[in-house]
Amino acid sequence: MKILIYGTGGVGGFIGGKLAQTQHQITLIARGAHLKAIQERGLQVQSITGDFTAHPHLATDDVSNIDTPDLVIFGTKSWQLKEASTVILQYTNKDTVFLPLQNGANNTAILNSVLPNEQVLSGLCRMISFIKSPGVISNPDIPPSFLFGEQDNTRTPRVTAILEVFKEAGLNANIPENIQVAIWQKFLFITTVSAIGGLTRASIGVMRDSPYIKDLMLKTAQEVYAVAHAKGIALPENTIDKAFAAIARQAPETTASTQRDLMEGKPSELENFNGFIVKEGKRVGVPTPVNEMIYQLLLPQENSARKG
Repeated sequence: MKILIYGTGGVGGFIGGKLAQTQHQITLIARGAHLKAIQERGLQVQSITGDFTAHPHLATDDVSNIDTPDLVIFGTKSWQLKEASTVILQYTNKDTVFLPLQNGANNTAILNSVLPNEQVLSGLCRMISFIKSPGVISNPDIPPSFLFGEQDNTRTPRVTAILEVFKEAGLNANIPENIQVAIWQKFLFITTVSAIGGLTRASIGVMRDSPYIKDLMLKTAQEVYAVAHAKGIALPENTIDKAFAAIARQAPETTASTQRDLMEGKPSELENFNGFIVKEGKRVGVPTPVNEMIYQLLLPQENSARKG
C-alpha cells in the first residue's frame, strides 16, 4: 500500500515512523530543519512503547514528487486541514482514501467540503507526542492508540485492510462500533484541558489538584456533553467520568499540544475546540458560557499569533 503522511509532527511522525518499518511505501511530508534531519538521519522516535529509527520511502516538502497514494493520513493541525486537502487533491485519484487523525470534532466535515465524501474516513488518535528536535519525535506518556472507520460506521473491506496494515506496523488500532461517538469522547477530553491549560500555563497535575480549576474543567466538559447530545451524538452517561479518570492517569507534568501552542504564541486549535463548541451551542440552542469565556479570553492572543 502506498501511504502518504501529510504532516510529520507528533502524530504524523509517530504513525509514519511505525508504518515505515513495514514493506509498505511510506512518504512523509515535512518541512525545514525537521525534513532535512529526516532525510539525513532518518526519523527518530523516542516512545514509551520503545525507541526506533525509521527510513521512509520518501521525505519531501514538495507534493508533486509523490506517487499517487492509496491512503492519505493527515497529521496537520485541524485548522490546517482545509488547505492541506486542497493541495493534495490534485495528486490523488478516485481510489485514494483520506483519513484525518487530528483533535477536533469536525475534521471529517472539513474534508468533506473539499474532497469526494465517499473517499473520506473519520478517525482519531489518543496519544501525547511532539517534535522534540529536528528529526526526533517524542512520545513520553500514554501508549498511542488509533480509532477510525467509515462515516456511516459500515465495516468495509477498505477500513479492514487499513486496520491490517496498522496492526502489521505494531500500531494499537481498532474500528469502533460508532466512530462519531468515539471522536466526541476524545473531543470532550481534549477540549476540557487544552485551552484552560493555555490560560493557566499550568501542567495537568497542577490543574487537577486545584479545586477551582478542576471545577472549571468540569463545567467545560458538561457544556461539550450537552452540545453533543443536542446534535444527536449519543455519548454514554459516563463520558465525563471517563474523561476525568483519564486526566487523573496522566503524568503530572503533561501539557496538551494546543496548550503548548498557546504558551509559545503559535496559532492553535482554539477555534476548533472551544470556539467550535460556542458556535455549535448557539446553532443548536445550548448555552456555553464557560467555553465562551475561555474562548474570548484567549481569542486576542490567537488573533495576534495568526497575524505573526
